Amino acid sequence: MEAFEGLDDDVFAAGAPEAPSAGKPPAARTAAQEPPPEEPGRRDDFAKGRRGRTVTGIVAAAIATVLAAVVAGQMATERREDPPSAGGVDRTDPGKESQADGRPGPAEPPGALPMTYEQQMAQIFQLDPKLKGSGKLSAVAGHDKAPGSGQKLTYRVDIEDGIGLDGKLFAEAVQKTLTDKRSWSNDGVRTFERVSSGPVDFVITLASPATTAVWCAKSGLDTTEDNVSCDSAATERVMINAYRWARGAETFGPEKMHLYRQMLINHEVGHRLGFGHVGCPRDGAPAPVMMQQTKFLTTGDATCRPNAWPFPKG
Repeated sequence: MEAFEGLDDDVFAAGAPEAPSAGKPPAARTAAQEPPPEEPGRRDDFAKGRRGRTVTGIVAAAIATVLAAVVAGQMATERREDPPSAGGVDRTDPGKESQADGRPGPAEPPGALPMTYEQQMAQIFQLDPKLKGSGKLSAVAGHDKAPGSGQKLTYRVDIEDGIGLDGKLFAEAVQKTLTDKRSWSNDGVRTFERVSSGPVDFVITLASPATTAVWCAKSGLDTTEDNVSCDSAATERVMINAYRWARGAETFGPEKMHLYRQMLINHEVGHRLGFGHVGCPRDGAPAPVMMQQTKFLTTGDATCRPNAWPFPKG
């Protein structure tokens, strides 16, 4: 077989005759020397398969290269867009990430405590001083029994529909204020019971400035000049101006909103009980609850301190 080394594969495969030795006839091929006949199409199929595998390898390598470039680009973009500081979004915080891309953040953690009554009463709410409400007044549901002894006065709490204030909080404030020992229940002279239907002695009403003015005008009172409240004595209604309930007054300031709301209730109910306006008795004294504290704290040379109670010492 050494005689065939170095010959072109194609020539060998084509069966070219072997060169005869000088002076000798050509020797017959033995079976071992004769290459087996090649099956038709085998070499072509092999060549095609080899070329196919080569093309497939090239395509796979190209795809891998492209994917690597895409991944590298994304990583670089994230590093540029998500610096660890400088006021950007911290990607380790899923809540911040959700808020940054417009999706809602995580809900309040379970067990978060609701605001206390005192905290709610200290809040200031937004309300237009010229708000004109629907005029429709609805009773706040619920029943608060009269505690203690004395003359029982029954009342209902109404709120104007659509003014955006919490009627239940208002009703709770009225009952807690009127039954406080510093209020008109002092020494068991009287007590108050809230109902939502049936006969009542009066109705405490939380209404917009415009609606308050309408009801106060029924009793000859003008509340528009200073946006105040009133006891509309010719009707069953004690009117609490929603603007004052929401925003308070300069005389008390934002830090005394709870105290101011208690004063509003006690002052207007005091009118319903028959008490009139008084001035500041002496400089530095607690203002009498029947003083017009929404407007001023000074009478003559005497300036009083804000006060919500008829009987401050209880």
